[in-house]
Amino acid sequence: MKISQRVAGVEYAIRDIALEARKLQRQGREVTYLNIGDPIQYGFQPPENVKEALVKAVREGQNYYAVSEGLPELREEIARKEKRKGLDVTSDDVLVTNGVSEALEMITASIVEPGDEVLIPGPYYPPYASYVRLFGGTPVEFSVDLHNSTPDLEDIRKKITPKTVAICLISPNNPTGAVFSEKSLKDLVDIANEHDLYIICDEIYDQIIFDEKFVGIGKVSGDSPVILLNGFSKVHLMSGWRIGYISFNQSSKLELLRENVPKLARVRIATNLPVQYAALESLKGPQNYVGKFVSDLRRRRDYTIKRLNGMAGLSCSNPKGAFYAFPKIENNRFGSDKEFVLELLKSTGVLAVHGSGFGTQYGSGHFRIVFLPDIPVLEGALDRIEKFMG
Repeated sequence: MKISQRVAGVEYAIRDIALEARKLQRQGREVTYLNIGDPIQYGFQPPENVKEALVKAVREGQNYYAVSEGLPELREEIARKEKRKGLDVTSDDVLVTNGVSEALEMITASIVEPGDEVLIPGPYYPPYASYVRLFGGTPVEFSVDLHNSTPDLEDIRKKITPKTVAICLISPNNPTGAVFSEKSLKDLVDIANEHDLYIICDEIYDQIIFDEKFVGIGKVSGDSPVILLNGFSKVHLMSGWRIGYISFNQSSKLELLRENVPKLARVRIATNLPVQYAALESLKGPQNYVGKFVSDLRRRRDYTIKRLNGMAGLSCSNPKGAFYAFPKIENNRFGSDKEFVLELLKSTGVLAVHGSGFGTQYGSGHFRIVFLPDIPVLEGALDRIEKFMG
């Protein structure tokens, strides 16, 4: 029986590569997983008040279908958060989703038709390309200078065609940790406006910043057609609960999206209601855990980058946010970065993700690891990587 060409082109390297690790485990080998950006799997947990809000909602009977657009109180609180970051948004402009992935799918389904092109930063988080392909479009990577977190504006201008419908931004970036400055964001918004393009901006790591203050797209968006994606998996440590959201800027160019994307929310019924109460508590409750979380990550970042840059045959830019390192393989004795990662796994039991899984144009020749584990775990893994590099 056949399957559609649409689904045949879908890839998710971060989880696909884990299949190889499971084979090793079945043979009795120990594996250190540095592939998935899930803080919970490395010892972090949501604050107690957030856990209690989830349990309380379940016990008090909040177990029915929610309103498709999302719990009204939660949408209000999300709007307040994004307004503080500069986005011109009300609760009516917010849709609660089952993670950012569903938000991205809804938006892509709504703006991409066969033959359309979407600009995405290279390297990129894999679902951005997969969803564009799923709906018949073509993802087009643009260059980013990883050492100073600057998008290549000339490269973007050269790659805009009559088929281009949107520019995607991911800041802080997965897999590189690049964080766009206010000037870079303003330049990108100006280019998008010049060519009448949607601006899709993913800010899920917005508070995981190490070296400078974060600037959100809302601060420079004005009345541009900005679609903001965000969620609770990373900063709020709620990855397994799967909750995110879409926020639409107050732009007249977004009226058709405002009218039609909620139809997709209604078709999929609703987002988990008890989790929405937990998300509400996460926004309204104490935020002191965030500072400790980021401080722990900064120490791990500093240790990991120093170690990687001290290894023969590797070089790594300094991530300014998120929790990923994306080292370049300077002297790859294997045929490709994927072969490098598979050999690293077989030889050392350390699971990384091949860079080409984040886009072949700018990801090839790299690999990605997370620096979420405790430093002793990172030390053991990095010792093995260093030995592997010879």
